[in-house]
Amino acid sequence: MTLMTPEEQVTKDYQVRRWVGLVEETLHENGPVAAVPLRKAVCGVVVRNPFAGRYADDLSALTAPSAALGTALGRRAAALLGAPVESYGKGGLAGLAGEQEHVVACVTTVFGNALREAIGGGEAWISSATKTAAAGASLDIPLAYKDEVYVRSHYDAVTVSVPDVPRPDELFVCVAVASGGRVHERVGGLTAAEAREQAAAGQAR
Repeated sequence: MTLMTPEEQVTKDYQVRRWVGLVEETLHENGPVAAVPLRKAVCGVVVRNPFAGRYADDLSALTAPSAALGTALGRRAAALLGAPVESYGKGGLAGLAGEQEHVVACVTTVFGNALREAIGGGEAWISSATKTAAAGASLDIPLAYKDEVYVRSHYDAVTVSVPDVPRPDELFVCVAVASGGRVHERVGGLTAAEAREQAAAGQAR
């Protein structure tokens, strides 16, 4: 039996209109040019909202198959990034005929665990932002270090906006990844290197 790819599974379980990808590369923020540019990537998928225009208590039709969403979007985002993933985030938009809860149902733990695996692992909870909005609305997806949420240098965000997304009866589900912390981070706190050392020390005990 031939297994479906994550994209094929998503297409089977959700009515997909479009896949979206975005890459940013920042060399500086009015300071010295970074030795290694900061890369951020966003991947999203636009799907029909089966609950648009009506209220339903049971949203499992969106949650149950969402592991394939997390896998497909995570793999696409990591490929666009073209570098090891250090930070991640998730989120989405519900069109005006839907509810915020509809897009939240797509990005629960089922989705998050698949996303972690798709990008090479992650120990920290995944920052998230969702809202109900009209087509063309912007979404600021929060980013945080993937193995320790208290690494201050990696507190960040990336913005995505698509002119005709979401239509009233659609959901726009997104993930974001980054190759490192802010380009000119210099406000102290736990560093990524220190977090890795702490994790290694804990595993060695």
